[in-house]
Amino acid sequence: MSRHFSIADLPEVIPVFPLNDALLLPRGRLPLNLFEPRYLAMFDDALKTDHRMIGMIQPADKNDPPGLRTVGCAGRISSFSETEDGRYLIVLAGVTRFTPAEEMQGFTPYRRVQANWTPFHDDLRPIRPDEEFDRPAFLTVLEKYFETSGLSTDWDSLQEADEETLVNSLAMLCPYSAEEKQALLEAPTLAERRASLTALMEFAIASHGEDGSLQ
Repeated sequence: MSRHFSIADLPEVIPVFPLNDALLLPRGRLPLNLFEPRYLAMFDDALKTDHRMIGMIQPADKNDPPGLRTVGCAGRISSFSETEDGRYLIVLAGVTRFTPAEEMQGFTPYRRVQANWTPFHDDLRPIRPDEEFDRPAFLTVLEKYFETSGLSTDWDSLQEADEETLVNSLAMLCPYSAEEKQALLEAPTLAERRASLTALMEFAIASHGEDGSLQ
């Protein structure tokens, strides 16, 4: 069951899952396969809280443990199942972005941060429409991008999706680099994310020849 969060509902400290190339956006849905003992413990502990939130954030470097990027996105555990071999298959429903203000010291096997929600209060409000969104033009670029990248999709579902679902789902699912996914996450508005996504697709198209080979 989905839940609407207000600013007052957001916890001061959240567990974080540093995962490269993984992108969660507000109101998006991210499936995860948890099998490491520390993340199984993180899931068990998060499930006991009222908010059931986990912060997804990309590593900033290859240190052990890695530094954290300056922006992540918190999601609420919306569904889960346990496999016979002890893994958890969970789905996080994106709530709001955050900045990790301070990493907490303690005895949990997973990492926790003090979350600063202040810069992203608009994530909890109805989305501002993208007045310049040209759906037919966007879908034309998208179709060409999928062709050159060898990707497939359900076009009927894409054509019926609302603008936010369309843009955010593509940002989360397309095979972009960690840096590109971070830029999409940090885009202040839906319009800016759509513009960045379009630019990434057009660059990928331009990087291929007519026969699909890289130039």
